[in-house]
Formats: sequence, structure tokens, C-alpha cells
Amino acid sequence: MRGTPAGQQECGGGVGPEPLRHYALLADGERGVVVGPHGDFAWMCAPRWDSDAIFSTLIGGSGVYTVAPLGRCVSGGYYEEGSLIWRSRWVPEDGVVECREALAFPGDPHAAVILRRVIARDAAARVSVVLQPAAGFGRHPLRDVTRHDHQTWTGRTGDLRLRWSGWPTARPAGRRGQGLTMDLTIEAGDHHDLVLEISDRPLSDRPPDPAAAWRTTEAAWHQEVPDLDHAIARRDARQSYTVLRGLTGSAGGMVAATTTSLPERAEEGRNYDYRYVWIRDQSYAGQAAAVASGGTVLDGAVRFVTERLHEDGPRLAPAYTVDGRRIPDQRSLDLPGYPGGFDRVGNQVNEQFQLDGFGEALLLLASAARQDRLDADAWQAAEIAADAIAQRYRQPDAGVWELSPRNWAHSRLTCAAGLRAIADARAPSPHSGKWVALADRLVADTAAQCLHPSGRWQRSPEDPGLDGALLLPPLRGALPADDPRTIATLRAYTEELTDDHFAYRFRHDERPLEAAEGAFLLCGFVMALAEHQQGREVAAHRWFERNRAACGPAGLYSEEYDVSQRQMRGNLPQAFVHALMLECSVRLAQPWPRP
Repeated sequence: MRGTPAGQQECGGGVGPEPLRHYALLADGERGVVVGPHGDFAWMCAPRWDSDAIFSTLIGGSGVYTVAPLGRCVSGGYYEEGSLIWRSRWVPEDGVVECREALAFPGDPHAAVILRRVIARDAAARVSVVLQPAAGFGRHPLRDVTRHDHQTWTGRTGDLRLRWSGWPTARPAGRRGQGLTMDLTIEAGDHHDLVLEISDRPLSDRPPDPAAAWRTTEAAWHQEVPDLDHAIARRDARQSYTVLRGLTGSAGGMVAATTTSLPERAEEGRNYDYRYVWIRDQSYAGQAAAVASGGTVLDGAVRFVTERLHEDGPRLAPAYTVDGRRIPDQRSLDLPGYPGGFDRVGNQVNEQFQLDGFGEALLLLASAARQDRLDADAWQAAEIAADAIAQRYRQPDAGVWELSPRNWAHSRLTCAAGLRAIADARAPSPHSGKWVALADRLVADTAAQCLHPSGRWQRSPEDPGLDGALLLPPLRGALPADDPRTIATLRAYTEELTDDHFAYRFRHDERPLEAAEGAFLLCGFVMALAEHQQGREVAAHRWFERNRAACGPAGLYSEEYDVSQRQMRGNLPQAFVHALMLECSVRLAQPWPRP
């Protein structure tokens, strides 16, 4: 709680960064908004995920859009189930005030429509509204502000056009009039709609009707999100699906996260831009969606990965922009960054080779094939991926964690899993025998180089350590659940890299696990699946419940969880964590399928 909400500050004053658990997400597939507890938009890139930010206070930039009650209050909020419609909720000294907010869904790749409906529940409410967008991470203030009627304004920031509707008492604010502000009084039981349009193209002749936009958005979310009646933790499972759907654009690509440069560990340099489509993460999400129900998340993943394989073949990049372009080189923005983090955009993954991406692509395509959702192009993409594995599996790669190139065991075993899965889905076929033989060769070669003297898998020929990623290949069918190497790896990992049902990727150095980095939530959910595969249901559910709770009130997951401080770390929301949470929710509801 703050004595003075953001709306009472001078226009453009902004709001300081909050712990990540306090933020919520609005998304429409084409871009996202990170909403703070004080009615502030802390982050939004427009017109698309990897564009420059128009609201960037999250990493020390500028740009403000706040809606908050005047006076002392306690803040909270919740999602309307099965949607990314968020209700910011404040309890002042009398009455309750809510702001129902969403990006109109599904989104247009060129134009965002932001809906905010302020509601006075049981007493009259006084609300302050401040808008001062600044494109280019704050470099381009608002200009050309024009009033067109008693409640509509237009303006520009950078190359973006803006239009606001529902501002009857708005007035220019700031020293140079580079924003708008107004105070609203809303009677008990009444509401007031605000609509903000942001576009890189000329706007339509008339602003959207708020009531119609709300109806369309509600109906679209209802159509897109499955019931998931067969899942455990159904409500949370549905929310994970909505997050994955909200991060998936019309071209099929799903960004790994909405944000950039949020630190995994303060001042240790692990701050990256995740506003791009990772083939691996996309495949995780598609496989989870296939287990859950299919739908847009699965079909979009298949389409995006298929197109990339046809375009790049054995040169498949680890990640792309949402429209399939090369990711820009990493650079700094000359901003303070989120506390403990930096201000980076772009990603040096564009220079890496990641062999496991081919294996994950095959696992994705096999999951879709089992639901009869592959066309001829997708089957040809599977052949391209399998051929690429045959060509490149001896080459060192950056691996799942994007480290220095080595012959990582996980990468090769994941390719074996993908080859077995697609061979099974394609059988009978002339390719199936060839793919199974290649999978056998990969497992044999990996065992010759990466089998620890204790009988478990080790990370690489040069690194005898354990790795949470080595738990995944048996889950995907690289080798059986009862294979001694599977059992030995799971036992050793549990003993050495987990603590109180939190899991860590690998050991960085001699420090305690929690001192080197946060617990890795993906690994925690993988542990739940691994125990489930072994038939240990109580242990599986304990792992699931422990890691399911490592989120904020909005139910969003970041990449890591700081166990000692009980704080979220890394970019938000992290798609692959939501994907594994969703998969766990469905798989744990029934016995593990036997071969």
C-alpha cells in the first residue's frame, strides 16, 4: 500500500519498480502489458512483442498510464477465469473500486486496443487517470495532441498513432503538455469506460464501442480456452493455458516472455531479452497443449516450427522474432534497468547452434500427429528435422541452457526421443526404421561418452555433473522409465540438486544451491512428471504442489524462485514454466501411459 497512489503524482512521475509477484499480465497474442498494483502500466511494447516499449518504467524508462483511486487504499486483483481479463481491485477507506482491464482479444498485429472499465462497487469513488506514453523506451514523448470532441483525443509518439476515448474532463498535463490527466467521480454501482488505441498504421474513422469490444473479448477467450475438466488444479491449469494463448500471435509464434532484462540473480549478469520465439519453448508449449486439448496453441506451434524448418533446414536457429526474422544483436538502452538487472534488448542466442531444437521440434510434430493435425508440409518438416539431426549430431552445441558449445548429453538424448516419437507416429513408413536406427545410435554414442561411472547420465564428456535437463529425455521416450540409467539419474539428481521439493538446474560452484541461483521451476515440474512416470504418485503431487505455489497473486510464473526470500526471479511470465505446469496438471490426473 502507498499513501499516495500513482495517479496523484505529476503526469509522467511514474511508479517505482515492485517485486515481480505484484504484477499481472494483459495480452492479446501480438503484445502484452505488465500491470502494477497501483493501476500503472509498467511495461508495454508496441505494436508487437519485440518493438520498442511505449511504457517502460519496469526497467527505468518512462511512459505512464495509471488509473487508481485517490487517497489511502489497499490493492489487489484477480483474473476472470479462463481469460486474461484482469480486475485491479482497491479497498479505500470506504467502498471498493475495481478497474476491469484487458487488451481487446484477439489482437491485430498492427493495432492494440486497451480496454479499462473503472467500477465503483458500493460507494462513490474518486479516481485519478494519468496518460503520458513515450515510445522508444522513453525517447519519444507524446506530441500533436488534439481534442476532437468532448471525450476523444489523438496524438503521436515516435512512429505510433494514438487515440483515447472516454476522457470527458481530460486536460493536458506535464510541463510541456506531453500527456493527459483527469479526475473522475463515479457514483456507487456505476462504471466508466476508457479506450486507448495504439497503432503503427492510420486509425479507423471511429473509435471502438467499449461494450462491443468487451463482448468480443469475452467471447473470444471463452472460445479459445478449454474447460480442462480432466486436469487437477483445473483453475490454475486453465490460467496457464490462457497465458500460453496470450503469448501466441497470429503467425503462430509464442514469445518466451513478455519482458526483457529482469534479473535471475541480482548483479550477476544473467539478464536477457526473452521477447522472442524459442523453438524449444514453443515445442514445450505445443506438447503441453496437445496433452490438454490441442487448440490454437498447438496448431500455432506446429505452423511456426514447420515454416522455420522449411526456411532454414539444418541451419534452424534457436529462436526467432514473432514473424520469423533473425533476432537482433544484443545492445544496451542506457536505462537504469530493473533493480539488480540491466537494460538489454536483442539476444546473442542468434549466434548459437542448439541441437536439441530439432529433437523438440520432432516431439512437437509427433504430438500433433497423434491428434491427426499434421498436413503434408508438417510431415516434410519432420523429415527435414530428422535429416538435420543425422547431419549435425556430432557437432558441439550450446545446449538447453545456452552455454559454451559441447556435446551435451541432453541435446543428443532429446533428439533420440524426437526420432522415436515421430517414427512411432509415422509408422508404418519407409522412414520409421531409419529414424529408430538413428535414435539407437544417438543413445549408444551418448552412453559411450556421457555415462558416469555411477551408472547415471552426466552433462557432457568433459563435465561429470548432474543436470535437471537430463530428466526430460526419458519422459519423452528416449529410453524406458525402468532403464537403469533413468533410475540412477533421477535418484542422484534428487539427492544432489533438490531441496525441500525445489529443484535446481545444475551446480554452478561450491556455494549452496540457493546461493548460486534460484530454484528452477521448470525442473520442479519435470520432477513431478519423473516421479509420476515411476509410479510414485504421492511424491509427484508433492513436487507439483510445491512448485505450483511459487507464483504471485496473479498466478504468473517467472523463470526462477528465490527460496530464501520467497521472491520470483527472471522474466515474466516465463512461458515454458506455464507449459510444464499445464502438462503436469493433465498428466497427474491419470496413470502414466505405458508403452
